[in-house]
Amino acid sequence: MIQTLFTSKSKRDEIKANKAAELERLEALRAQKYLAVFGVEYTPPTGALSETETWWSQQYQWLRDQGYLLRPRYAPEWVPSWEGSKRSSSGCEDRQILRFCQVIDATRLSDGLYVCLKVVEKSVFPHEADIGLYFMSDKLASDPKNHCVPIFEVLSVPDEDDKQIIVMPLLLNFVRLRFDTFGEVVECLRQLFEGFLFMHNHHVAHRDCMRLNTMMDAKDLYAEPYHPVKPYMKRDYSGFVSHYTRTQRPPKYYIIDFGLSRRYDASEENPLEYPIFGGDKTVPEFQNNTDTPVNPFPTDIYYLGNLIREEFLYAKTGFEFLQSLIDDMVQDDPSKRPTMGQVVERFDLIRQTLSTWKLWSRVTARDEGPFRCMYHGTAHWRRRIGFIVRRVSAIPRLPQ
Repeated sequence: MIQTLFTSKSKRDEIKANKAAELERLEALRAQKYLAVFGVEYTPPTGALSETETWWSQQYQWLRDQGYLLRPRYAPEWVPSWEGSKRSSSGCEDRQILRFCQVIDATRLSDGLYVCLKVVEKSVFPHEADIGLYFMSDKLASDPKNHCVPIFEVLSVPDEDDKQIIVMPLLLNFVRLRFDTFGEVVECLRQLFEGFLFMHNHHVAHRDCMRLNTMMDAKDLYAEPYHPVKPYMKRDYSGFVSHYTRTQRPPKYYIIDFGLSRRYDASEENPLEYPIFGGDKTVPEFQNNTDTPVNPFPTDIYYLGNLIREEFLYAKTGFEFLQSLIDDMVQDDPSKRPTMGQVVERFDLIRQTLSTWKLWSRVTARDEGPFRCMYHGTAHWRRRIGFIVRRVSAIPRLPQ
């Protein structure tokens, strides 16, 4: 018993250390992207507009003329709402700063849809808009297997020929809300595998699959609009926002960020690219062979396998049924990894072996304490009984 407690504590400490390292890595990635886009070093912002935010503020009226309204913080006449009062700035909506320097949220004036605007330097990422628009072509956009983020429009920034702004739906990171059941995770992975197979079948390698580039359309998951910077708050920052489970309102998952992606001709059976590091720095074939070009498609397999390994096998309990598949996806030798088609086939077979009881079971984090376990477990069982009585599918699917 004592040994178990020490082992559990050690594992919790390891997970916490890994999370801290991940936050540090993401912060470094943010600084790297900031420098690439804006040409200056990133510094954590204060209550005043940061240099990046000032750039967006300068585009406020032009973007409004294009049909997109930024939040009040970025209006040219903005005055902090907490100035001259005793209110804490942290509780004010207009104090909420950009999470990532190159993206900002906006409202599309034509229909009130919340969107995401991403500024891209064409000289640095020449393929990003073109590949995104390719997947929006008439033949591909309507395919339900297409999980590439929709691009509504690409705007050319006035007086800055190298900059363009890509307009997309406002999405949320795919693990931002807890997964309630294994069935929800199974559906999430099915969509991600399906999406990458769709990309590979159309001869596009993503080359930067990681947590930040895996998203979901969460607008229906929330009872009312959530705040884009702090999703646990209402959009007007008047209080906490409630949300549904993925079983109650199944989301669609999306793959974003084609800055490092490449599209190949169908005749290229073995395209080769020199290694380029994205967010995941652990790719085995990149460690000692940066001067040797490699096929980027097996690298995509590693990226996706490692993402699943970190988010589910390492961080959650009960995902042993994925172990064999993920082990093959992250093999050191790229030639031994399965293709995306083989991954989809094997995952479908794995899914068929899972019992309804397993699919309805609650997903628990490895570092979940007894009080959180009791709280989430009680709520889970109330929902679970209701779903079973109503004969709701244990694997939630999007309405057709």
